[in-house]
Amino acid sequence: MKGYWISFEGGEGSGKTTLIELLREALIKQGQDVVVTREPGGVRIAEQIREIILRLDNTEMDAITEALLFAASRRQHLVEKVLPALDQGKVVLMDRYVDSSIAYQGYARELGMDEIRQLNDFAIQGALPDITFWIDLDPAIGLSRIATSGRKVNRLDKEAKRFHERVREGYRRISQTTDRLVAIDGDQLPEKIVEQIMKRIEIK
Repeated sequence: MKGYWISFEGGEGSGKTTLIELLREALIKQGQDVVVTREPGGVRIAEQIREIILRLDNTEMDAITEALLFAASRRQHLVEKVLPALDQGKVVLMDRYVDSSIAYQGYARELGMDEIRQLNDFAIQGALPDITFWIDLDPAIGLSRIATSGRKVNRLDKEAKRFHERVREGYRRISQTTDRLVAIDGDQLPEKIVEQIMKRIEIK
């Protein structure tokens, strides 16, 4: 991979979309060729899987089914969009990646962090971001942001408060096992957060 890959993680309403857009603008000003994408989704097939995962009426979805769908979407997105962009020397800004599955399905849904990591190891074949920023925010703040933002509510937004608290704890545990994931306080002005991010990335 010749490009530079940055992923963003965090609970619902943590502000990833806003931060990614601000970072994109800052990097473009530096002359970088930037690709912004998201998970689940990013390409046609993966977006179709996203629709299945997030539909409000799919309440009976089994937790393992959910994990497998995320991994399938991830694989298609990776090989069709992310890796080609990196091979072209572009900077890829991604809203969520494998750490989401480990935190949400592995820890919050109690499928096992190691088990979900192993499942996704098969899907990603060792492809990991250069750096990942975990936007750490009290779930109550994040959910209140969603309620007032006008953003479309999805199936995961409707989970109980305890689920979102477990997601946060899942991310905390991941951050203790890898230097790749950098925790940033999400309860700050977006511009301040982007300043901190810009100091941490090392694009050659």
